[in-house]
Amino acid sequence: MKLSPKFAALLLTLTIGACAAAETLTGTVKNGTTGKAAAGDDVILIKLGNGMEEAARTKADSKGNFSFTYDDPGPHLIRAVHQGVTYHRMAPPGTTSVEMEVNDVAKKLDGISVTADVMRCQVENGQLEVTRLFAVDNKSTPPRTQMNDHNFEFYLPEGAKVVQSMARTANGQPINSAAVPQGEKNRYAFIFPLRPGETQFQVQYTAPYSGSVTIDPKPLYAAQHFVVMIPKSMQFAPGSDAHFESMNDPQQPDATIQVATLTQPGQPLSFKISGTGVLAPEASGASTAGSGGSGGSGGSGSSSMGQGPEARNGPGGGLGPPIDAPDPLQKYRLWIILAFVVALAGGAYYVTTRQRAAVAGGAGADFELPETPPQPIIPRVTRPATPPAARVAPVATPAPAAPAAPAPRSSLLLEALKEELFELEVEHKQGKIAQQEYEKARAALDGTLAHALKREAQKN
Repeated sequence: MKLSPKFAALLLTLTIGACAAAETLTGTVKNGTTGKAAAGDDVILIKLGNGMEEAARTKADSKGNFSFTYDDPGPHLIRAVHQGVTYHRMAPPGTTSVEMEVNDVAKKLDGISVTADVMRCQVENGQLEVTRLFAVDNKSTPPRTQMNDHNFEFYLPEGAKVVQSMARTANGQPINSAAVPQGEKNRYAFIFPLRPGETQFQVQYTAPYSGSVTIDPKPLYAAQHFVVMIPKSMQFAPGSDAHFESMNDPQQPDATIQVATLTQPGQPLSFKISGTGVLAPEASGASTAGSGGSGGSGGSGSSSMGQGPEARNGPGGGLGPPIDAPDPLQKYRLWIILAFVVALAGGAYYVTTRQRAAVAGGAGADFELPETPPQPIIPRVTRPATPPAARVAPVATPAPAAPAAPAPRSSLLLEALKEELFELEVEHKQGKIAQQEYEKARAALDGTLAHALKREAQKN
């Protein structure tokens, strides 16, 4: 069948347009335990928009290489599965290549240690409320992941009722992880992989209270620090064989803090608390640090327990609100802004020219800039608390720089448009805006971009 020249040209144009819209992301998966390519591992491309949606799946080849082609310019998450354990890497908009590292899995490792075990206790409405956090470090050599049917165990007091439990990996966000009852009464476990670096666990529970209660944490692991925090309106008394030291925390002036250091499995750490009171969230910006860094470096643990109201799921906050996967709009906000900077610049130029045209005969009239919307509040994700003695001295604040020259009108408008667009993307991601309304707003931006690019091309 012969095609007319016009139809052939149209078909070619559509084909080229479809190919131009598609994007390719390549990457490699390396086995950090062996130093070799992770050949045959499943690699999954996850679309991050309204939730998490699997967009494509492949396997790493003999050299650990993989490739995806997709037409969605939004942020993605790359998931690699090695020996049943998942590993993730963010792919912000514009990413063309990623490198991932996985590790072999063992049921039991020697390089596992607890750097901090923190119990925050309060009494409200006649009920004991406790948030217990664990910072667990995996310094196995070579680096491997520990995973078994009772991977990290702990005890809860008699009558405790779990309200929420979660886990967080190095550089990750809190995710829900069940506290699974074990065969022994009041013994629970997190069946969650201990990847190389630091993993944090948090369990929030309530327990019966009649004016006072004795709590025996029954430690199952050695820990650098075991910390108990209660409101100053309550009283603390150590058990007969327990040894605690009182410490002051300037970031928690309302709290009584008791610390036991270098504790061992089975060591007596029981204590009695009495009275009533509620812990306030730690002051904003507070942070503590241990001997190491954060992320996958295997540091000792740091804390900034205070959260915003949205994170207050227990006494004074905690790991923060759990999610199902890392949130690209929080952690990769800068990437999202950069991805749309061209559209914003075009929008600034277009809006300015339209305003000038609208004011007939008013060549000297000024354009009133819209008020810049406030920054969205992004809850801080923090590491478990260590005693105040471990705090790092604050870094001196540099002297303020000389005032910069006033930004041109186009720059100020660009900032306003940038914030508006980011707010739109955040609201869409969080489901706070109807799909129809979102599409209408995006369509308006697309039109603005088209006009702006045309004008910019003429200008250059």
